Amino acid sequence: MTTAREAGLISCHFCHTLSKLPEKIETHTVMHCPCCQSCLHSRYPDSLRRTWALLIAAFILYIPANTFPIMTFVYLGEGQSDTILSGVMHLLEEGLWPLALLIFIASIFIPILKLLTLLGLLLSIHFKTHWRPKDRTIMYRVTEFVGRWSMVDIFVIALLVALVQFGNSATVTPDFGALAFAAVVILTMFAAHTFDPRLIWDAIENTPLRSENK
Repeated sequence: MTTAREAGLISCHFCHTLSKLPEKIETHTVMHCPCCQSCLHSRYPDSLRRTWALLIAAFILYIPANTFPIMTFVYLGEGQSDTILSGVMHLLEEGLWPLALLIFIASIFIPILKLLTLLGLLLSIHFKTHWRPKDRTIMYRVTEFVGRWSMVDIFVIALLVALVQFGNSATVTPDFGALAFAAVVILTMFAAHTFDPRLIWDAIENTPLRSENK
């Protein structure tokens, strides 16, 4: 199997134009895409270090995002603070299980699944594993796509705040948990963006192709 790098080809990160590398490249030479003029890199610069830093920060913030209240609802002078999980439980008690299921999947299941998937991909590159590179690439693509839908809670809180402010009997105030949760989603989105899936294939570049990759 011949890789693009072995064939002397390089793809633009933005417009995906395939370009031919020159036979001799001088040190510190910066190549530009012939279509969009962006800088060309065979691999994302410092991809692993940036992804590790963003992922560790996301893991740290995931704890307060799920333990601190995400919003406080005050109605006729009586207030109640809810975390993401307690909000899901209250929705179940009210019989709103479709909404409870949506928030649980989007705000608890998908974020932790995305964090664990990125962690697994980073560890597989660190240990240079040859296990199913195609499947790992698909996992990355799916993780990158679904991660942006984890902001459902933040959108719901923003909508509630905007609607409730029209009345004087109730108020909705976002709390620290909402800020931490938004930071987790943003950090994981950046981590998925800085991760270079081509590093998955570097470990098997000079090894025979296994049966699972055929």
